[in-house]
Amino acid sequence: MLPGLAAATAAHRCSWSSLCRLHLRCRAAAHGSSERQEWQNVVTLGSFSNMVRYSHPFICTLSQMKSYSTNVQKEGQGSQTLRVEKVPSFDETVKAVLKKREYGPKYTQNNFITGVRAINEFCLKSSDLDQLRKIRRRSPHEDTESFTVYLRSDVEAKSLEVWGSPEALAREKKLRKEAEIEYRERLFRNQKILREYRDFLGNTKPRSRTTSVFFKGPGKVVMVAICINGLNCFFKFLAWIYTGSASMFSEAIHSLSDTCNQGLLAVGISKSVQTPDPTHPYGFSNMRYIASLISGVGIFMMGAGLSWYHGIMGLLNPQPMESLLWAYCILAGSLASEGATLLVAVNELRRSARAKGMSFYKYVMESRDPSTNVILLEDTAAVLGVTIAATCMGLTSITGNPLYDSLGSLGVGTLLGMVSAFLIYTNTEALLGRSIQPEQVQRLTELLENDPSVRAIHDVKATDLGLGKVRFKAEVDFDGRVVTRSYLEKQDFDQMLQEIQEVKTPEELETFMLKHGENIIDTLGAEVDRLEKELKKRNPEVRHVDLEIL
Repeated sequence: MLPGLAAATAAHRCSWSSLCRLHLRCRAAAHGSSERQEWQNVVTLGSFSNMVRYSHPFICTLSQMKSYSTNVQKEGQGSQTLRVEKVPSFDETVKAVLKKREYGPKYTQNNFITGVRAINEFCLKSSDLDQLRKIRRRSPHEDTESFTVYLRSDVEAKSLEVWGSPEALAREKKLRKEAEIEYRERLFRNQKILREYRDFLGNTKPRSRTTSVFFKGPGKVVMVAICINGLNCFFKFLAWIYTGSASMFSEAIHSLSDTCNQGLLAVGISKSVQTPDPTHPYGFSNMRYIASLISGVGIFMMGAGLSWYHGIMGLLNPQPMESLLWAYCILAGSLASEGATLLVAVNELRRSARAKGMSFYKYVMESRDPSTNVILLEDTAAVLGVTIAATCMGLTSITGNPLYDSLGSLGVGTLLGMVSAFLIYTNTEALLGRSIQPEQVQRLTELLENDPSVRAIHDVKATDLGLGKVRFKAEVDFDGRVVTRSYLEKQDFDQMLQEIQEVKTPEELETFMLKHGENIIDTLGAEVDRLEKELKKRNPEVRHVDLEIL
């Protein structure tokens, strides 16, 4: 194969040699016979090899091409002068490259700042901002399409003009901060006085949102449970004082712990419906889970702990019991009332599970409604506890052995311990940030992927914030061609074509690209806003959407 390659290379060079000799003859004929010898002496045939694009992969690049010219004076008027000119090779071709720019601290002076921040951070007035340059930008808020911003450098210069020096500005900021703290303290005192005034004279305003929440849904279930368990607790303590039964004491403690825990749930429900504030931008919906978690801990410590203690003391020091007739009557009434509360909780959970498209069992196990879930489990434990207490007390009455009554107390304590463990586990899972149903995640993902401007969705996270609120986050790979086309559809093509034709220098090209590049970035931001609004519109449970550009 090598001899063939060498032969091909030699043939290639010979063909170029022939072309070169033909070119020399033509030039000699044009310049006369005296110049023919000079051209033959100075031209190197191999120098033309660099002008050829080699078709064979094994042929390497030869030396750079050199072009020679002569300046011959006519008929002996002096000696001949030879001028040599070197033509740059393809590797030495000069390209127009935009110089890399170093962005220093001064470049951030082009950052924008809102009017509210300018007034608060630089101690300016609205009249001071009227004299500055105003720029309309796309608004990040859903209720407005655009808003006015200012250049940070202009605001800083204006603040120095107003206050004279950075030190004077810092002193003014400190004074305003102290005034703000004093204002908040006065506001707190005035609100306290206003509440006392309303309590004294009566509040004639319409019922607030916090109060109305206890007349429907989980709030209604909690209020019913508080009333019933409070009455049961009172009568059970009377029965325990009369009979001295360990099982009755456990039931009294059980009802007391239920009443306290349900009061805690009521506080959590009232807190969860408060409006979000700057300190808690996502609201207080998790307060229901927090209250339920504390309730589970309270059931374990107060209910199960005291029941176990009293049962163990009864086993170690058994005491004879008095007549159990009144205890049976109170237990029968407690069974009826606890059963009624249990029925209310079951109906509320079934309604909520049906609204979510979930089964009753799955809705309870995932603790989607923590307050009603606590009532359900507490009342279930109460019904079972009353049954255990009545059974053990009956065995004691028949046999006369008080050990059965102490075993009943231990059984009620064990039941309460199981309920508290379940509540602690489910509410802890919810507070850690539980994902929504896979079907819901798939529906949200498909909505984004079916949009023409989206090429792919990555790292999808959909978290249940409580009270039916969902936070959705995803990394979105946008199709730059679709976004650019969306921008071009709003432009005047004739004007843009004229701008392109006027570009002659790298500086003009840079100006053109920066102008339209910034507008395309704004178009991409508008696409993100559009997708977020579409997600919230089609899925009302989605309250917070974070789409990150990949």
